[in-house]
Amino acid sequence: MSDDIDAVKAMIARARTAQTEYENAGSQARYDKAAAAAAWAIMEPGRNRELAELAVKTTGLGNVPDKIIKNHRKTLGLMRDIADVKSYGIIREDAATGITEIARPIGVIGAVVPSTNPGATPANNIINALKCGNAIILSPSPKGVPTCERLLEHIYAEFAKIGENPDLVQMIPGPGSKEKTQALLENTDTIVVTGSQNNVRRAYTSGTPALAVGAGNVTVIVDETADLAVAAEKIRASKTFDNATSCSSENAVVVVDAIYDDFVTAMADAGGALIRDEGRVVKMLWPDGHLARNAIAQDADKLIKALGLEGEVADDTEYLAVETAGIGPDHPLSGEKLSRVLALYRARDFEDAVAITRQIQLHLGAGHSVGLHSSQDDRAITLGQAVPTSRVIVNQAHCFATGGAFNNGLPFSLSMGCGSWGGNSIDENLHWTHFMQTTKIVREIPSREPAVEDIFASYWAEAGK
Repeated sequence: MSDDIDAVKAMIARARTAQTEYENAGSQARYDKAAAAAAWAIMEPGRNRELAELAVKTTGLGNVPDKIIKNHRKTLGLMRDIADVKSYGIIREDAATGITEIARPIGVIGAVVPSTNPGATPANNIINALKCGNAIILSPSPKGVPTCERLLEHIYAEFAKIGENPDLVQMIPGPGSKEKTQALLENTDTIVVTGSQNNVRRAYTSGTPALAVGAGNVTVIVDETADLAVAAEKIRASKTFDNATSCSSENAVVVVDAIYDDFVTAMADAGGALIRDEGRVVKMLWPDGHLARNAIAQDADKLIKALGLEGEVADDTEYLAVETAGIGPDHPLSGEKLSRVLALYRARDFEDAVAITRQIQLHLGAGHSVGLHSSQDDRAITLGQAVPTSRVIVNQAHCFATGGAFNNGLPFSLSMGCGSWGGNSIDENLHWTHFMQTTKIVREIPSREPAVEDIFASYWAEAGK
């Protein structure tokens, strides 16, 4: 085991040497070119398909067509986001404050990446790291190792075209181990963790600055003012995408009573089958207290077979909506299901729907995101002020919107910070700003010292001195 740890430390040393040269001989053009090389390594259509097929084959999670879309759109969106970003040299000068900011790399980034997105997530981290002048070392999940290896082969091929150092992008070779990952956590300059909450906790206690994300358990409200057909179709598209591998896939839908039956009809038209026998689904989906492996992130036909529902739902069923009212540890449907199964709750009215959503989020998923299908925009504000969440996604297919989309303002990312609610240091989408630090040049400016009376006059008028 000591040999494995020594190998990780040697890898970090090579990365540190490469990063030092990358920074010392850096330029915006060089950083941009390296980021573009890593992006094209996954976006080139033939390699994209190969990586998607390998990911599904080796992890057994998701489906190839959707992974191809994810690899393409997430990477393209990120490249759009960073296209005009200054990440080298002087990036900001403010005459009013006398402060000049100089972009500086963090150094060697350690990134722990999940099996659910073994191509798109590491590519996102690599591009952000290179854009900001860093080296990066990946620690993939065991099932994600083959895809990560192939991705790096493609990156190295692109690096060879531009004369870039392959030591800037490395990965801990398989088989992975907690010891090797721990060595990475403890010896790099910043850690980025997406996936296992156990890894998140280890990162935060490693002694290294960490950027980690919380658990998803998305809950979406459909109120009486929503366009039900549109809402049902967006929920279907989001819930079924890549077989619900995304942390942003809907796990619960809360529907107000006035339109509950109409929504169930709209949901059925969009491929959602209503299941009223909650106990039967729970027994099959959690046969030993853990999610059944033959149901996690599987196509609809395999899921239906795993749950023993063949012949009991329509042939065109794409996902299952299970009626329930329970929330908490004794009600597993109220948590994350990583499958084409969502929990369906009935609320008296919008106020009750908000209360149910809050209770679900406090049980699991606090800080991540919730959704709302409504024509009353002020209800999004109400929801955002009542629920412990970092994002309220309004009238959108949730898993497409939460990680950034071409038709909303969130940055493209596969890692969503959940704030203190989710035990995280950030409450925004992980993006390029988290891979850079700055040096501030501070100059003297005319004094702006106020009189005490100017600060406290209104307070004294109300409360006295």
